[in-house]
Order: sequence, then structure tokens, then C-alpha cells
Amino acid sequence: MYRIVSNDQIAADLKEHVIKPVIPEKYLDEKTIFHLNPSGRFVIGGPHGDAGLTGRKIIIDTYGGWGAHGGGAFSGKDPTKVDRSGAYIVRQAAKSVVANGLARRCIVQVSYAIGVPEPLSVFVDTYGTGKIPDKEILEIVKENFDFRPGMITINLDLKKGGHRFLKTAAYGHFGRDDLTSHGKLSSHSSQTSLRPRNMGSC
Repeated sequence: MYRIVSNDQIAADLKEHVIKPVIPEKYLDEKTIFHLNPSGRFVIGGPHGDAGLTGRKIIIDTYGGWGAHGGGAFSGKDPTKVDRSGAYIVRQAAKSVVANGLARRCIVQVSYAIGVPEPLSVFVDTYGTGKIPDKEILEIVKENFDFRPGMITINLDLKKGGHRFLKTAAYGHFGRDDLTSHGKLSSHSSQTSLRPRNMGSC
């Protein structure tokens, strides 16, 4: 017979029996943030609770092995899944850094916790090609892009409807001008004019 365990009990047990035995005490204090089932108990699985749990061809859908990939597939997932929407917005952010002349090459990485809208971290690496330090470019990126999934969906118009994602089943998700009327989703022209503090428009 199954016993219902509360989310609070799960969190307490994880801290006591998993985290404390593994993480040295010097790394844990009252400011430590634990993300333990932040969206609550996960009791509904399958199509009723989620969509797009599996994926395929993740490398050919993106950069063909040349660029880094977070490992999450796109196809079959709605915009609330940062595997898809997050990958779209970080591409736009990285392209904007290059298009605005801040670097010749750039990667932008974000990490999320389920149920927490703000990303846990944002990282920028220009591979030594930046015209200014990467930490300054990071601040510019954070000032100009909203990485919350809901705002990504709005800003990239990802809930437009119809069969707009149907074309992504072939020939990849990026480098195309035919996926949205304004090229917002993944076209070569999808970049933002960055306005860093005290620098004007780049």
C-alpha cells in the first residue's frame, strides 16, 4: 500500500539523508537556496501532466556539433519548456552580441529550475573575441533580454497558433527566414539592438 509523502517531508529527507552527507558543511549556510521540487509534488505524469518528454536529432536541429548544446530536445515541446524557448532566446542574445560588434563569437547559457521563472544563472563566453570584458557583456545581455519563460513566449510570439512549428520537423530550427512572418523565431536577422549602460547604442 502506498503512503502519500508530503513535499515538505521529501525536501526535509533529501536535505538530511542526501545533501548533508555529500556536501561539506562549510558550503551550506542560512543563505543556501535549495530547489527541491519547487513546483510541488510531481504526481501526474505522461501526456496528462506534460508534453514533449522525448526528443530526437537535437544536434542537427541546432548547430551540427559546432556549437554547444544543453541536451534538451525541441520538437514536441510547447513554449513553456525552456528546452525549446530557452534555446531560442539564448541564440538571439548571442547573435545580438555579435551583430552589435561586441564580439566576433559568443555563446550564452542559461540554467533553470522547474517552477522558478527567473534563471538560476546566465553565462556569456566570447572565446576571447570580446571588445569589452565578458562580465560587462553579461550585464548588457541581462539588461536587454528577459529570460523568464513566459516573457520569452511573449517576446518571440511563440503562441501565435496554427502549424507554425510544423516546419521545424525538417531542416532544423535555426538559420531560417520562413518560420515566422517577422523572422522572430530563428532567422539570420533575429537580433536585438543592445543598449548597454554608458555606451549608447552599439
